[in-house]
Amino acid sequence: MSFGQGGPQWGSGGQDQNPYNQGQYGQNQYGRYGQGQGGQDSVDPFGNRSGSDAGTPDWAALAEASAARTRRRRWLMVGGGALATALVAGAVATAIVSSNKDSDNNASDKNSSQLPAPPDLPQNTTAPEPSFSSVAPLPPPDPKDFISDRKKDTLPLSAETLFPGKKLTMGDRVYDKGALARTGNCASAVKGALAGALENNDCEQVFRATYSNDGIAVTVAVATFENAAKAKKALQQASGSVVPLPGAGVPTFCKGGPVCRSTFNAYGRYAYFTTTGYTKAKSVTEKDTKAFQTGDDLGEFTFRQIVRRGEAQASAAASAPAQ
Repeated sequence: MSFGQGGPQWGSGGQDQNPYNQGQYGQNQYGRYGQGQGGQDSVDPFGNRSGSDAGTPDWAALAEASAARTRRRRWLMVGGGALATALVAGAVATAIVSSNKDSDNNASDKNSSQLPAPPDLPQNTTAPEPSFSSVAPLPPPDPKDFISDRKKDTLPLSAETLFPGKKLTMGDRVYDKGALARTGNCASAVKGALAGALENNDCEQVFRATYSNDGIAVTVAVATFENAAKAKKALQQASGSVVPLPGAGVPTFCKGGPVCRSTFNAYGRYAYFTTTGYTKAKSVTEKDTKAFQTGDDLGEFTFRQIVRRGEAQASAAASAPAQ
């Protein structure tokens, strides 16, 4: 059994190289006692020579043998220590390599299929799901519906609500408000065939207001009916004019000889008319843009006031709680 490479061999070939571990002194590296190599006398390890000076040890030979034994033991210890160190280092290196391989294998083997899967989402939750009504929401109320029928048109109505304030501003034009009037006798507020058109369609009442600016005055009249159909029919039959309403700083106008301009319109259950003329004895002609502008401003304002009534009532209906 060898104890490392390159070191002394212990028991090689079945023979011990230690001359003193044979168990007998009959054979060693010096040959047999009494016969040396080449027929010469061999040296006794104790210093005896065959045939002469028997019994006297060879101290030099003994010292050399002892030194050889010491060197052998030192070599054995050094070789054994080196072998042990090599074995321990090899074992440690093997363990490290094995550990690294295991770590690498573990890291490389953990592919995406071995990673922890995300938690499954719960199929059933206690949170309520949003629900939607299968019934389509009602469309917002149409403002015109409220001003097209007396039963729906329930907001307070007066000359003041139709013509509020003391002045009217339209663009860069400012009109002073004059007199206001209201009558249940619709025919008394108009002239000519317009009176018959109002009465024939059951006119309820007529509101009038006068505005003036720079020598031009306009009287606007608003007649109410039960529904939009009657107001439309009255408009189709309309002719004549509104009786001018002077007062509150506005002198008499459109009376006697001067020609005045008249307009006729209807929206919902309301019919509205204007009469425009100069406060002096002067007629309105087709090229009189200033007079036309004044009459159109008052007609536009009156239309907007009627529309606002419808919008206000539609908004109130939309915000009212369902019943």
